[in-house]
Amino acid sequence: MVRFVYVCTISLPFIIYYLLKTKYVERRGSYNEEERYRIARHMIALMKWNGMIRTVVYGTENLPADGGYVMYANHQGKYDSLGIISVHQKPCTILIDEKRSQLILVNSFISLLKGSRLDKTDMRSQVTTINQVASEVSSGRRYIVFPEGGYENNGNHIQDFLPGAFKCAIRSKSPIVPVVLVDSYKVFGRNVLGFITTQVHFLPPLMYEDYAKLSSREISDRVHDLIDQRLHELCDAA
Repeated sequence: MVRFVYVCTISLPFIIYYLLKTKYVERRGSYNEEERYRIARHMIALMKWNGMIRTVVYGTENLPADGGYVMYANHQGKYDSLGIISVHQKPCTILIDEKRSQLILVNSFISLLKGSRLDKTDMRSQVTTINQVASEVSSGRRYIVFPEGGYENNGNHIQDFLPGAFKCAIRSKSPIVPVVLVDSYKVFGRNVLGFITTQVHFLPPLMYEDYAKLSSREISDRVHDLIDQRLHELCDAA
């Protein structure tokens, strides 16, 4: 929290600028996905510089070269999606809890990336959102999804995954890319300042033919175990 307050304080002029910029982008409606993504990454780069944050990436060769896909990552904190986007070169966006998306900075960021908001209190709305995400992925968009129920006190550990989070990949018959985050929780979860390094690992994808005959629970467990195993290997080697 100390780093979050610090970054917001020293970046206040830029925060105001980018809030106005995102409103302008929304009003114009003529910015394409690449242009929106470039603005979003500029925002993240500034935040990382002011926050003394470095994120290193591994496994970019595992990302599918063409078409849409869904990245499923372990959830550690507020920096998670920012860390992934900062090292993911092609435009991608986020599926986020509707309630969490209403914070002013988050709301503007999700709107800029044309992300999707999942209302966990309305089952009918959830079905509509999942179908919409599946349709977008089928048309070539790339999504980040956090299949854990929450991230409080996760650290470099992983909770059970929710099988329903995988329905957008199943319905779009798209590749599933497991993503391992290491030390992401330290960015805004520790009351200390100073330079910090986080890691993003893209694992080999599961293609549709790899999981077509599996249930959503089996897919969830398989992706969970791949991420959990790699996370333990990385932490044990540290």
